[in-house]
Amino acid sequence: MNQSPQHYTNEQTGISYTLSADGYYLPDLTLPEEPEYEIGIYGLMRRSYLKNHRRVLFTSLLTSGKLNEHLHEIDRTAISRMELLSSQFAEREGVTEQLKSDNQLLWIQKMTNIRNRVQEIINEELIYS
Repeated sequence: MNQSPQHYTNEQTGISYTLSADGYYLPDLTLPEEPEYEIGIYGLMRRSYLKNHRRVLFTSLLTSGKLNEHLHEIDRTAISRMELLSSQFAEREGVTEQLKSDNQLLWIQKMTNIRNRVQEIINEELIYS
């Protein structure tokens, strides 16, 4: 073992240790570097869910350096699903630009209803699973 009064490295494991104020040697552990990603509302919702309800998965992603990548992918997938499902529901239910120009209030009601339903689908399939 390579030793000094404050630090030593276990040659078998390669782990270095630092002497704490309490007199214990604690491992010098750091999280791996993660690339920076833009994380939006869906990624933040997923992070909160994982941190509060799926701690083992959260910790695994965090310690493997894949948490930000996972959150970014959830965010991108959720946004694209939101757009796709909203347009599909609107088309199927006859919510068109013509309806928007003829009866704007009805169009807003229908689109709000569609967005709420799509949000529930996204939450169930991507965020809270």
